[in-house]
Amino acid sequence: MEHDYKKQLIEALVFASDVPISGKKIASIIEEDVTPGQVNKIIDGLNKEFVKSKRAFSIVRIAGGYQVNTRQDFAPWIKKLFKGRIRTRLSQASLESLAIIVFRQPISKVEVDDIRGVNSGGVVKNLLERNLISITGRSDGPGKPLLYGTTKEFLQYLGINEISELPKPKEIAEIMGRMESKEGISENIIEALAGIEGSDEILEEMSQEKETNGATPKVEDDKTE
Repeated sequence: MEHDYKKQLIEALVFASDVPISGKKIASIIEEDVTPGQVNKIIDGLNKEFVKSKRAFSIVRIAGGYQVNTRQDFAPWIKKLFKGRIRTRLSQASLESLAIIVFRQPISKVEVDDIRGVNSGGVVKNLLERNLISITGRSDGPGKPLLYGTTKEFLQYLGINEISELPKPKEIAEIMGRMESKEGISENIIEALAGIEGSDEILEEMSQEKETNGATPKVEDDKTE
C-alpha cells in the first residue's frame, strides 16, 4: 500500500469513527504491515499538513484514541451554530460528587458521603448511568465496599487524554482567577469545577488525608437529580 494512500485511509478512519479510535485499532483494520507506532507518526504528519494548509481542524488524542476536532479559536462561532439545542447538564450534586471521585479515585461511596456530608447514592447511580464513572473493584476495608473511578467517556467529555491533564487541587484557586481568559485550560474543566458550590473547601479536603469522624451522613433527596 502506498504511503499517501495509507495517510488518506488513516484520516478517513479517524474522521468516520464516532468515538476516539486508537492507533492499535487503526493498525488492526489496515492490517498490511502497519504498526500502531507508524499510525501515530502518520497522524503527526497529517497534523503538520493541516497546520501548513491552515485547516480548521486537527486530529487530537482524547481518551486513549484519536478524534478530529475543530480548532479552539473557532469555538465562539461553533457555539452559535448549536445555540438553542437541548443539552443535558449534570446537577450541582453530581458535579460535586464527580469532582471528588476524580481527585480521590479509586474511592467508595461511603468516602464520598463522608466528604460531602450527605448520602450520595442517587448521584453515584446517575453518574454510573451516564458512564462517567464505573466500578473499579472493591476496598479491603470492612464490608469490602465497591470502589469507583472515572471512565474513558469522562475523558472524552472533557476532551483530555488522561487524568493527569486535569489541574491539581492546589491549582484550583489559580484557575478560578483565570476564568475570563481560560488560557491553556479546557472550558469544560473550568465549568465543572467552578460550578461546584464550596469547591475550594472540598478540593482542599481532597488534597489531605481524610480522617474518619464517625458522623452519620445526612440523607440527600434524590429528586435533586
